Amino acid sequence: MVTSAPPVEIKEISPGVKAPTEETILTPRFYITDFDKVANLDLSTQQEELEAMLEQMRADLNRHHFVRTEEFNQTWDHLDDTTRKAFIDFLDRSCTSEFSGFLLFKELSRKLKGRNPLLSEMFHHLARDEARHAGFLNKAMSDLGLSLDLGYLTKNRTYTFFKPEWVIYTVYLSEKIGYWRYITMYRHLEKHPEHKFYPLFNFFESWCQDENRHGDIFNALVRSQRQMWDSWSGRLWARFFLLAVFVTHSLAVMERSDFYHSLGFDPTEYDIHIIRKTNESGGRAFPVMLNVDHPEFFKRVYRCSDRNIKMQQIDKSNAPKFVKFLRKLPLIAGVAGDFLRLYLIKPIDAEAMRETVR
Repeated sequence: MVTSAPPVEIKEISPGVKAPTEETILTPRFYITDFDKVANLDLSTQQEELEAMLEQMRADLNRHHFVRTEEFNQTWDHLDDTTRKAFIDFLDRSCTSEFSGFLLFKELSRKLKGRNPLLSEMFHHLARDEARHAGFLNKAMSDLGLSLDLGYLTKNRTYTFFKPEWVIYTVYLSEKIGYWRYITMYRHLEKHPEHKFYPLFNFFESWCQDENRHGDIFNALVRSQRQMWDSWSGRLWARFFLLAVFVTHSLAVMERSDFYHSLGFDPTEYDIHIIRKTNESGGRAFPVMLNVDHPEFFKRVYRCSDRNIKMQQIDKSNAPKFVKFLRKLPLIAGVAGDFLRLYLIKPIDAEAMRETVR
């Protein structure tokens, strides 16, 4: 049974400005990479497909979608405190994630200008979409009396260096898991409109098409780099990033279960559905899929989640820092051990499955 998470706390750095969520393994990361290496990527095997997708990006198919309707012009004081806090936390993390993508893509576009025109323009359009998403989410948060200072985030967030291959793996999975998250919410709320407590959810069908389109672009980037899918190291890295993204997703969903309950979801069922669908999508780009049907898979994932929530409860206690660390140490070791055991579960050979279909 999954342990209940401690309640979400909302802190402000000034009146109406929400303090950024404390940086942890579960919060969205801000990345930098080797721009020279990206500029020199050989895209020849996927050139035609990337150029076709660039035409789609130029068309900006969702340019008229992100326009606030009359439904937003009302007060939201009727939301109970638990739902309000959980929703603000969802908006915060989603906005931060989109803004992180905007910063990375904007810098890639700038650094690649004149060196790799196709990728430079592609990243320019990707940055446009991410900025649009972040702005829309931040405006939604302002309806609830708070917003993020994105300039403050830019200057004060920690930036993590990722090799280009790691960026490609991670962004591909982030976009595809985003697609399945948004479309699943949209379809669920179509069937259960009584849980649709805010009009933002009406936008998720078209919104998720941006996520899907972005994922397809990074799918092509994966397939353009043969070493990412046709080498033993590529298989090991694909396996690692699939597992890291899935475990992180499960921990985040269980940590913020109040939000999913407010939408009428069972958080565990929702999480399992998203992981299964993203795993299937990953098999179209990566050389392997995870064996999520293995009897130990979700069992160990949710053991990691329980330990994560127990560590949060320790952090919120009044014990000295050193005592907190000692109390968390066996939990950290347990999470690491379960992650290793999950990694060692034999994966499914997606490349062999593609060859069989051909």
